Amino acid sequence: MLLLTAGRVGGSLLVRRATPALAASSVRMAGHGHAVADTTDMSQPMYVDRLDTPLPDKPFKEVLTDADKGMKQKEKGPWTQLSNAEKMALYRLTFCKTYPEMRVKTGEWKTVVGGMFFFFGITGLIVLWQALYVYPELPHTFADEWKAKQAQRMLDMRISPIQGFASNWDYEKRQWK
Repeated sequence: MLLLTAGRVGGSLLVRRATPALAASSVRMAGHGHAVADTTDMSQPMYVDRLDTPLPDKPFKEVLTDADKGMKQKEKGPWTQLSNAEKMALYRLTFCKTYPEMRVKTGEWKTVVGGMFFFFGITGLIVLWQALYVYPELPHTFADEWKAKQAQRMLDMRISPIQGFASNWDYEKRQWK
């Protein structure tokens, strides 16, 4: 509002002083005093070890040392001349983990089950608290005595005597069929 009024007056001291102050405050507000988080470009190929994806989009090591470059040169030759350690070093240039290393069982399921039981417990405590302090007492119509009286009243009134409730009652013997 102040900026609109200052703009109409035009050329005044108010215009020259209000505009930089408003611009500086908006810059400070936009920054919020926090650092900007780094983002990952998901359009670029990424390395990931997964059992269902045997060949990742890019090799594990992108920047090769001189020793790694020498191993890459040996890779071009016959593999029968390479030792097992050299073959494993070549493998580690392209992949981080082997399949047996990826298949190693973790204890993550214990954490998940423990978390589930924790939340079940909290939910049970909430339900118990509500049953004790929130919900009112059950009405008297839920008592077994009341239900028996109600059933007898329905039989006395002969409600649905052909196919319904009273059809299962023998009125002569005064018992259920």
